[in-house]
Amino acid sequence: MLDAPLTKNLSHSSFRFRCFPELQDRRWILALLFFLCFLSVLLGNSALLYVIRRVARLHSPMYVLVSLLCVVDALLASAILPNMLLNLLFDWSHVSLTGCLIQMFSTYFLSSLESTLLLVMALDRYVAICQPLRYADIMSSSAFLKLLVFALLRSVSIMSALVVLAGSLWFCGSNVIQHCYCDHMALVRLACVSTQRNQAAGLAVIVCFVGVDIPVIFFSYVKIVKVVVRAAAASEERMKALHTCSTHLMVMVCFYLVGTIAFLSGSINIPIATGINTLMGVAYILIPATVNPIIYGVRTKEIRRGLQRMFQISALKVSSGKRLTSGQEPTSLTLQK
Repeated sequence: MLDAPLTKNLSHSSFRFRCFPELQDRRWILALLFFLCFLSVLLGNSALLYVIRRVARLHSPMYVLVSLLCVVDALLASAILPNMLLNLLFDWSHVSLTGCLIQMFSTYFLSSLESTLLLVMALDRYVAICQPLRYADIMSSSAFLKLLVFALLRSVSIMSALVVLAGSLWFCGSNVIQHCYCDHMALVRLACVSTQRNQAAGLAVIVCFVGVDIPVIFFSYVKIVKVVVRAAAASEERMKALHTCSTHLMVMVCFYLVGTIAFLSGSINIPIATGINTLMGVAYILIPATVNPIIYGVRTKEIRRGLQRMFQISALKVSSGKRLTSGQEPTSLTLQK
């Protein structure tokens, strides 16, 4: 049952999420699907992190960025999915305004941080391919640290302003958020005062991230393609780098395409059905977080080799343990392996 609207002298301090109301009869199926997605996000990103940490040859700036991307994806899914599952399974849909704003900041901060990491990855590949002799100097430890600090400050400052503006609104109408988590425009629509500043802030966020990051990424990869086309076919290292770049591009398309549509639909009032908009808002978080480990694990040769080597070592240890338990000495063939 929906709560009654308040008078204009009062503002709601708690809200309710309305997550896929059209599918309430099948919410157990939805909960199962989202739980499997959450499990795959945690397992996939944890496995990729473990491989990068254990394989010494993967301790380079590019794979440090991949590791950070894994951490961000896991945290981003954890920011929304546990509450979604509780909502779908037990109808625990209430949230305080403070809790809503904290979730909003966490979600948008991590999303913007992921966008900045993708930008830094593009610049890293640009330097590696277009300026290979200067790569060690340009991508030094101090420069790399400065890029990471820039990523944090940029995301914190912009998203803090967005959330503060949303928290300053007066909510005296419905307190039902037509979304599965505290989406910016889903909350702003409930305000009973002017929201022009909030809509402008939403567009500014799109300009700051999508409008800046995508052109820089596009320019970087255009330059990379030009260099690779001019390079001799025998330049194996550059062709290998191009393969890595195509992997990054697949990840970026997954993240930016759905995310931009979902964010724009609320900021400029694109007429999209509420259920579709909610699905896109969840998908732009879950799809990249789910497929990133698969894309990097399948398409990156070093990570594949690291996984294979770890499986071989694990199998060898299990085999040796069984032999020792049964009282048999390891064979010379086993020792050689």
